[in-house]
Amino acid sequence: MRDITQLRPKEIRTLIRQGKWDRPTAGLAMGYAQANLVILPEKYGFDFLLFCQRNPKPCPLLEVLEPGKFRTEFLSRDADIRADIPRYNIYRRGRLEATVKEVRDIWRSDFVTFLLGCSFSFEEALIRAKVPVRHIEENKNVPMFITNIPCKPAGLFHGPMVVTMRPIPPDKVSRAVQITSRYTSVHGAPVHIGDPSKIGIKSLKKPDFGDPVTPKKDEIPVFWACGVTPQAVVMKAKPDLCITHTPGHMFISDLLNEELAAL
Repeated sequence: MRDITQLRPKEIRTLIRQGKWDRPTAGLAMGYAQANLVILPEKYGFDFLLFCQRNPKPCPLLEVLEPGKFRTEFLSRDADIRADIPRYNIYRRGRLEATVKEVRDIWRSDFVTFLLGCSFSFEEALIRAKVPVRHIEENKNVPMFITNIPCKPAGLFHGPMVVTMRPIPPDKVSRAVQITSRYTSVHGAPVHIGDPSKIGIKSLKKPDFGDPVTPKKDEIPVFWACGVTPQAVVMKAKPDLCITHTPGHMFISDLLNEELAAL
């Protein structure tokens, strides 16, 4: 197989659909936007749409598909949302029931799909500016933490914000803030810088999702809102059924990151 990091989004999605790639997508298709996934029965659709509107930092909406639709129109033209993500989580009544490689066999005509911006999309800009992205350097999944920051509730949906963490050298923190602030569609500027205990994180060595990374001496932990937030919310709200991406295993779109950046 060719080096997957050199492939275009459509080629990567084909490999994923064929079951030939089921690992995290950080570092793939650099330059192209990636997206988080939430699929819910239609009866929950309005409440979740309102939840995203009230919580744009962790849940920046990129595209919403009508009930039963599994082809995206804005993020790509030929994708199948049922099979083009490396791994899916299936939640029933708030409990993780299974992690699978596709959901075609359980697809329903009342499913509404939400695609949310992902911070992987601004990592290319950080790397270009020589801001280190440690989980890519270490070939790991980004570390994600459930915080004590409450989201604004909407109907059934309520719960805490999830964040990603990247350790940044002190002289590059302001640059990281400037760069990511341009990408409001993919979480934008950090929500917290520094002491993790102030947002309810006990140990950076034990992320709730993803992998721990190795901070270097004097590096400062910087936290961005994360599109895994809906999964923490689903565990609280307990809808009958919810399908999401497995954390770090994103939908790779045909949209360029720069198309999501503010001028």
